[in-house]
Amino acid sequence: MTQVAFHFGAPDRMRYTCRLLRKIAASGARAVVCGEPETLAAVDSGLWAVAPTDFVPHAMEGAVGSQVRRSPIVLVSDPVPAASDTVLVNLLAQMPAHYTSYARVIEVVSAEGADRDSARAKWRQYTAAGHSIARHDLKLKEGAA
Repeated sequence: MTQVAFHFGAPDRMRYTCRLLRKIAASGARAVVCGEPETLAAVDSGLWAVAPTDFVPHAMEGAVGSQVRRSPIVLVSDPVPAASDTVLVNLLAQMPAHYTSYARVIEVVSAEGADRDSARAKWRQYTAAGHSIARHDLKLKEGAA
């Protein structure tokens, strides 16, 4: 069954997502990021500037097929079924389509009201679908460091 995790309280949702994607790529895993076009553009820009010495290889939706196949990170507006070892990072307000074909789903949630409200709705949907959810409170981790 797909593992679902919520990362709550991201102080800068895009920056946190880019750092998370850098970690996923460095581990050798593949990730699909789904979001609205303007969100994906922000992630695309952010992946070029995660750190001065890092490059996080990625491809945008609609890129040449070979580029998409070779990229560990793919940015899409609507996820398609994927290999069962792929991570899905959801930045959409709703549950992503085909999420059960992914090994893991990560929901990145900021402290903003609308973002938290959509996260609550998605939490209920994942729970109703039978998933046990891992919760990561980023505010607590930030304060402990």
